[in-house]
Amino acid sequence: MIPLSSEPVPSTADAVIVGAGINGLATAYELAGLGLKNIVVIEKDYIGSGSTGRCGGGIRQQWTTEENIRLAQESVRMYEGMSAELGYQVFFRQGGYLMVTESEDDLPALRKAVELQNICDVPTEFLQPDECLKIVPDLDISHIKGATFCPKDGTAYPFAVVWGYARACHRRGVKIFIRSKVTEVTADQGEIRSVVTDRGTISTPLLINCAGPWARSLAAMVGVKLPNRQERHEIMVSESLKPFLDPMVISISNGIYFSQSLRGEIVGGIGDPAEPQLEGPESFDTSSGLRFAVRFAKALLAYYPRAAQVKMMRQWAGMYDVTPDHRPILGGIPGLEGYFHICGFSGHGFMLGPVTGRRMAQFITTGRSDKIINSLSLDRFERGDIQTDAFVVG
Repeated sequence: MIPLSSEPVPSTADAVIVGAGINGLATAYELAGLGLKNIVVIEKDYIGSGSTGRCGGGIRQQWTTEENIRLAQESVRMYEGMSAELGYQVFFRQGGYLMVTESEDDLPALRKAVELQNICDVPTEFLQPDECLKIVPDLDISHIKGATFCPKDGTAYPFAVVWGYARACHRRGVKIFIRSKVTEVTADQGEIRSVVTDRGTISTPLLINCAGPWARSLAAMVGVKLPNRQERHEIMVSESLKPFLDPMVISISNGIYFSQSLRGEIVGGIGDPAEPQLEGPESFDTSSGLRFAVRFAKALLAYYPRAAQVKMMRQWAGMYDVTPDHRPILGGIPGLEGYFHICGFSGHGFMLGPVTGRRMAQFITTGRSDKIINSLSLDRFERGDIQTDAFVVG
């Protein structure tokens, strides 16, 4: 059982965190570890009900910007010791990431990415198509032009991660309220004053926005305009099979990704360029569609013909909280004391959540930011200091 608070929300709190996904719970855990008392997490549904509980669980270090590489590298180290630290099995498995392309034009970018990752001490290597068969023997390489592989990348079970964090938060005195909706945030003279919920009002000097796809509407309550938009993505899961696939396979050509869980299912998804962009902060459609099932099945068979007889058991949709440069937004707002946001991960919050929670907790408690947090501040869009990562897939 996950310890949850059933009593009315407290009248006061030293910090209110909105969102009980990976970002909100990791931040609460780290803040409590740094000595902050009376922390409250508000979740409008259940733990992991947003993007975290609907993701594919991938954790990779193969990026093309140094900030993303450094964050992912540090996050992988945290995942390696997470089960022991949280006292809860999160099923982290380092089977690697095999990133493939069908285009010769992508090869220079892949080689350049490997070079940067190696400079950052990430052990990625560039592979010729036939070398991919050493990692995935049944892969169809007839249309693959090249690939990269990092054996330290991996996967974890998203719900186990948030359950582990929730239990660890409870041990540190954090109170988590589910089925609780924020209806208003009040600020006065440039300072956060209170968070109003449908279960009562909490007087607090500190609000941390970890609301994922709802971050934009929450920020608007205090006059902060985020450039985020929402994208709908689907995932499909197969029946359980005997272990046969160690890495996550991902294509930068069409965006498909697939891996095998510890329970034996094939888990994967693929983006859809025809998916309409959702307008408005509450425009969320998490229904399943036949179009995705057909697109994913065709793309999977093109890379892995062995899956032809595999039965697909279920599918679901979730939301990406997407920024213009597909990198997260971290930090605070000049002139609004006590407000911070950790959002905009563009589908990669699960892999980066632990490290951003740790870094932001240090920033919030000490006031000292770092190079990475500064590079991911909201005002980068006004400054034009934008570095778009080349491989925003999976």
